[in-house]
Amino acid sequence: MGRVWENLLVYTVATKETDGFKRFMRSANLFNYTVKVLGLGEEWTGGDVSKTSGGGQKVRMLKQALESYATEKEVVILFVDSYDVIFASGPEELLKKFHQSKHKVVFAAEDFIWPNRRLEVQYPHVRDGKRFLNSGGFIGFAPYIYQLVEPWDLQDKDDDQLFYTKTYLDPQKRASLNITLDHRCRIFQNLNGALDDVVLKFEDNQVRARNMAFNSLPVIIHGNGPTKVQLNYLGNYIPKVWTFETGCTECEKDTISLAEKKDTEFPTVLIGIFIEQLTPFVEEFFDRLVNLNFPKKQLRIFIHNTQTYHEQHVWAFIEEHGDKYGSVKAVGPDEEIENGDARNMGIDLCRQDVTCDYYFSVDIEVVLQNRDILKNLIEQNRSVLAPMISRHKKLWSNFWGALSVDGYYARSEDYVDIVQRQRIGLWNVPYISSVYLIQGTLLQSVLTEKDLYHAGKLDPDMAFCHNIREQGIFMYITNMLEFGRILSVANCLTDHLHNDLWQMSENPQDWEEKYIHENYSSVIGKKIILEPCPDVYWFPIFTERACDDIVEEMEHFGQWSTGGNRDIRIQGGYENVPTIDIHMNQINFEKGWQKFLKEYIAPVTEKVYPGYYTKALFDLAFVVRYKPDEQPSLMPHHDASTFTINIALNKVGVDYQGGGCRFLRYNCSIQAPRKGWAIMHPGRLTHYHEGLPTTKGTRYIAVSFIDP
Repeated sequence: MGRVWENLLVYTVATKETDGFKRFMRSANLFNYTVKVLGLGEEWTGGDVSKTSGGGQKVRMLKQALESYATEKEVVILFVDSYDVIFASGPEELLKKFHQSKHKVVFAAEDFIWPNRRLEVQYPHVRDGKRFLNSGGFIGFAPYIYQLVEPWDLQDKDDDQLFYTKTYLDPQKRASLNITLDHRCRIFQNLNGALDDVVLKFEDNQVRARNMAFNSLPVIIHGNGPTKVQLNYLGNYIPKVWTFETGCTECEKDTISLAEKKDTEFPTVLIGIFIEQLTPFVEEFFDRLVNLNFPKKQLRIFIHNTQTYHEQHVWAFIEEHGDKYGSVKAVGPDEEIENGDARNMGIDLCRQDVTCDYYFSVDIEVVLQNRDILKNLIEQNRSVLAPMISRHKKLWSNFWGALSVDGYYARSEDYVDIVQRQRIGLWNVPYISSVYLIQGTLLQSVLTEKDLYHAGKLDPDMAFCHNIREQGIFMYITNMLEFGRILSVANCLTDHLHNDLWQMSENPQDWEEKYIHENYSSVIGKKIILEPCPDVYWFPIFTERACDDIVEEMEHFGQWSTGGNRDIRIQGGYENVPTIDIHMNQINFEKGWQKFLKEYIAPVTEKVYPGYYTKALFDLAFVVRYKPDEQPSLMPHHDASTFTINIALNKVGVDYQGGGCRFLRYNCSIQAPRKGWAIMHPGRLTHYHEGLPTTKGTRYIAVSFIDP
């Protein structure tokens, strides 16, 4: 005896193999449904059913297909839409529920009446459940389904739902065809009007949609009307796309590999870089771009920059590295091209180049930490794919998991888990921004003529996503790997020489990577703390770049003190042991410096001076300059501090000769301070000390009197 569902045939109409159709077929194949697709490759003449009535072409095609089944009493026919439908369970459950209905034909039901509201009075009253017919799904014995569609003699653009509705509302036809509606959503779940009723149910290594209103588990999920985004959300899980036991089951499907390819065999990628606002760490962005693990000759570069301040960074990159790439085109602020127009320009460059295999759009505030990001995205082989990135230790990211009614941000139930990588996979989402990869074939076919970055009053990012969704193209976000992060651009200064020094609060991780010594973590582990003199500790704290930027910032400011005792910058106006220096507050850096001391110095203090806990407060923090012909040394003295930090900002033997610090009580000297290393010592009582003479060049140190 054959399996009971071998007599079940699933029909659908699809003229194009859209992303939605492919998803439908994957779910059907998972459950071994026998699907017959009508109309593939044909022209759609059924009207724009997303905006108005239509769809009659589906009835005509089904009528033609069922002629040979007109008398097949044992055959059950299921007709469903495909672009916006997912199977949640298999044929056995479907047929069981159909037979339990005790009707020959069962239509899906919904809360809304379409396309003629005046027909509402003719509908039979329903005590409990959905009242109105939906033609996106129906099931019945073949002869009855054939009798249902056989009278069709209208135009392709006429409305299929109206045709089926009139049949159902005719009491005689309803009785002769023995039609009912799936009032309690046991077989069909239409999402329109029912979004609050439907929740994900994880069970037995499978995911279902539970209808909470009727406590039912529908077999077929239909994202009818304006519910495509919600269907996409459900489709990230249903039927077995992602479960807690298996994780992502489809992430490795349809992938490609670049592993064995020679450099010349790599695909050609056009990278569109967009500098639309003042942004910190732009030099580091271009450094990371240069260091991408991808053959440069296969890369084309397009840069749109609206910021005059960043012209220096763009041209420094082009002059040093431009000739390594296939081509470089830069559009600067003088050309006054708007954001959306510039983004279309980048897209057009790929459209017009038949060798452009991919378009990679990157905003300047994206930190591309993963050198293999481009290869990873290409290998995942999706039409539109964004790497998931977020702000450091924030939930703010480059995607939305849902949309509000008016098309703006809404948080999906899984948003936090995806951002925090508690759920890892490929996620079909309604909005992406900042960085994404588009397949060139998509731009050169489906999206050939489309203005992607304009749509009403929407900003370019939202317009792009709106236009992609309108074409039925899925946008994915992947969090399968760590890819990078997004900078905060809220407080980007331009009035200093090295403005990134002021970014510690806004972008702490980027600040740390640029300015804190790579071995600092070993300091905290007490692995690299030296004690050259009693209670004097020596450890790495700054990168060479930090030292250089601080020195250059001070020389750029230029208002060095005279080295005399009278000093209006300090309380009382008199300095006992004067130096030639510039205070941190003179360059408006005292808040940043205090945060640096609290974040990076205080933890070391608590390790080397047990029981002492500092708030890292200071009255005096400054950079001192020693020169043989200016002020070469400093007389013995105590510091007005509980403890002092002294950071060497340049190299002995390279930038200067001599120098160092001698602690008189212990007759102990540190004569070769290392650039970027800090000396920490007690201030007021025990560590009477002097600055040893600088005999050649210029020596710079950063000094802080902490807890005065």
